[in-house]
Amino acid sequence: MTEIKNLTLVDLVSKVKSKEISSKEITEYFIERSKKSKKLNSYITENFEKAKKMADEFDKKPDFKCKLPGIPIAVKDLFCTKNLRTTAGSKILENFVPTYESTITENLWSSGAILLGKLNCDEFAMGSSNETSFFGNVQNPISENLVPGGSSGGSASALAADLTPATIGTDTGGSIRQPASFTGTVGLKPTYGSCSRYGIVAFASSLDQAGPMTKDVKDCSLLLEVMSSYDNKDSTSVQFKRGNYLDKLSDNIKGKKIGIPKEYRIDKMPKEIEDLWQKGINIIKDSGAEIVDVSLPNTNYALPAYYIVAPAEASSNLARYDGVKYGFRSEGTNLIDMYEKTRSKGFGDEVKRRIMIGTYVLSSGYYDAYYLKAQKVRRLIKNDFDEVYKKVDAILTPSTPSSAFKIGEKKDDPVSMYLNDIFTVPVNLAGLPAISIPAGTDKKGYPLGLQIIGKAFDEQNILNIAYSMEKQINFKNNLNDWWMK
Repeated sequence: MTEIKNLTLVDLVSKVKSKEISSKEITEYFIERSKKSKKLNSYITENFEKAKKMADEFDKKPDFKCKLPGIPIAVKDLFCTKNLRTTAGSKILENFVPTYESTITENLWSSGAILLGKLNCDEFAMGSSNETSFFGNVQNPISENLVPGGSSGGSASALAADLTPATIGTDTGGSIRQPASFTGTVGLKPTYGSCSRYGIVAFASSLDQAGPMTKDVKDCSLLLEVMSSYDNKDSTSVQFKRGNYLDKLSDNIKGKKIGIPKEYRIDKMPKEIEDLWQKGINIIKDSGAEIVDVSLPNTNYALPAYYIVAPAEASSNLARYDGVKYGFRSEGTNLIDMYEKTRSKGFGDEVKRRIMIGTYVLSSGYYDAYYLKAQKVRRLIKNDFDEVYKKVDAILTPSTPSSAFKIGEKKDDPVSMYLNDIFTVPVNLAGLPAISIPAGTDKKGYPLGLQIIGKAFDEQNILNIAYSMEKQINFKNNLNDWWMK
């Protein structure tokens, strides 16, 4: 039998199409690894038995025209999956089984993919370490007692540990790129509106965007092709010509102009992050691209603006969880008492914190002072990017201000946790695409990522730059499967 371990998504697709390997063999491989990897706590809900049956059915009547022929994939538990529990990592949705499918997962299944199960995540995607999940924290396979990042921590952990060949996450302020950086994997946050939000449990509607999380840039290109589509069920979906990203992937970036924003050189930046950034700059230069120093003057206001806009939208979106129609319900003496007890017991501390902040900034007398002002700052941040893109084709920055930290290290310090998103949040506020690729390690051997930010709907360009850099960096995650011993 062909060795499956460490094969990429593109490799697997090729081998299925050439009949070197069957869907059943691939599916059983990932299921067996997943069963032996409970220590990571990557899964919330397994779909293993059904996945085996579907793989069997595919092998009997294979369709090799599909882009993901019989390929098993586990997905973040924020995507609604018909007839399979969807919890968003929360007690309030502990037993919620949707009667409909999210557009993005529907795109995966229409392309031949098979659902392995639902992956752990921070509750309602609120967190940077996957410690806010009602179902417990996820372990980073890089090392024991290490966070995998968040909110797509279960997705990043499962991918890095080879429990799924690829996966999908959601990114509201860095929730794909930060865990990708922490686990030595590739994560892409597409342009806002390029991937449908229909059927995704909402956090902050003007910021949320689904994206691919993969082992390399080729896989990322293929998965983005499958995911991205116009959807009339989503009012924020944008109609534009979507590309065949994999076919057009090129490592030739000669003549490209790459911006280096001075505002991303933060105070007390660790030397290893500074060195990594310089390494990326040198690689870009060696590839024949030009480095241009640029300025994004309103960057310092991105985090404060984000932590007003996101909680405000979250408090509005989470108002629907009241214990009446679906989800967890706590009995009360009257309707108001039932509401209060349901929300008090159903939501975790971080979600409550953000609901309270959001309700405050939207309340009478504070709306103009906080929410409206934050939206104006958001426009200034977008204008900064628009100005810079008159001079450059893309921007290069670090993905995170540090490598992965220990579980529990920042749990009692929300502000310290929020600062993890300092390099990723401006991208969401501006609605731009950005990709994180593994680019090196710190002195402890933990992965570090570089981020490439592109113009709106210019995913092909940042994929090409990432592909060119990836080839020269040649990063390898040498994991010893410690969690299976």
